[in-house]
Amino acid sequence: MTTTKPFVIVTRKLPDAIETRMMELFDVRLNLDDTPMSRVDLASAMQEADVLVPTVTDRIDNELIAEAGERLKLIASFGTGVDNIDLDAANKRSIMVTNTPGVLTEDTADMTMALILAAPRRLAEGERLIRSGEWGGWTPTFMLGHRIWGKRLGIIGMGRIGQAVARRARGFGLSVHYHNRRRVHAEIERELEATYWESLDQMLARMDIVSVNCPHTPATYHLLSRRRLQLLKNDAYLVNTSRGEVIDETALTQLLTEGAIAGAGLDVYENEPAVSPKLLALDNVVLQPHMGSATIEGRIDMGEKVIINIKTFVDGHNPPDRIIETMF
Repeated sequence: MTTTKPFVIVTRKLPDAIETRMMELFDVRLNLDDTPMSRVDLASAMQEADVLVPTVTDRIDNELIAEAGERLKLIASFGTGVDNIDLDAANKRSIMVTNTPGVLTEDTADMTMALILAAPRRLAEGERLIRSGEWGGWTPTFMLGHRIWGKRLGIIGMGRIGQAVARRARGFGLSVHYHNRRRVHAEIERELEATYWESLDQMLARMDIVSVNCPHTPATYHLLSRRRLQLLKNDAYLVNTSRGEVIDETALTQLLTEGAIAGAGLDVYENEPAVSPKLLALDNVVLQPHMGSATIEGRIDMGEKVIINIKTFVDGHNPPDRIIETMF
């Protein structure tokens, strides 16, 4: 890295305030029209840049990293998840990777709680009915959903977001349960009144609502496989605001179609932006376009973290959000 301003390439449009600050600090190339970079464009950017600022939609695999220019020393990702980046390949090329953890916790937990409410209470169905103009008025047995007060919520992944979901869930009278790679500290369990399940299978079989809040890693790919999804009660609901790859979406769609699972609330998909037509056709699913972290405040906070990571790295120090390993 030279003593001059680093050359930073940003792959997508960021909030104006963040782009302005980047222009003040760095020699930066912005993506003003927000057109997604093709693989060729991404490879070219990695040849030129000192620092690349990608987003979760940019797939930076081993092949791209192997062809990166000698100048590229930092991939400062605009996002929390780094499953789109081959971390091993980056490490072998001595390219540091950073992300933006923590700032999206409350926003994602809000969306998770919204879906926990929306799916059992059939909110999306009701909204579609009103817009169709076919609502005939209230009756005692019309659009009956399920109460969530007193139900069991099973959280998969008790990190920052999982804990934030648990705090919200307690306010709605849910009994909090969780499965995690490692049991959380006893003080956190007491605060959240959370019950730990070492066996994911046993927890799934006993929950009324399951929320997926773990990252996508090789260890969590299809963590909720067909076999595990079949453990859910037929009146259970599944919510996912993490990554679509954690769930076998084909199996989930089939079980929802058959009524083997009561419903789902999904903000992420296995092959997004493509969503299965079979999933789109289901009335018992609330679908959102990966907007769990989509708040103005959150996006600005993410951008500020990116700037801090770049500035710290350029100054010769370890960035605060350097990726070492991922787990749940």
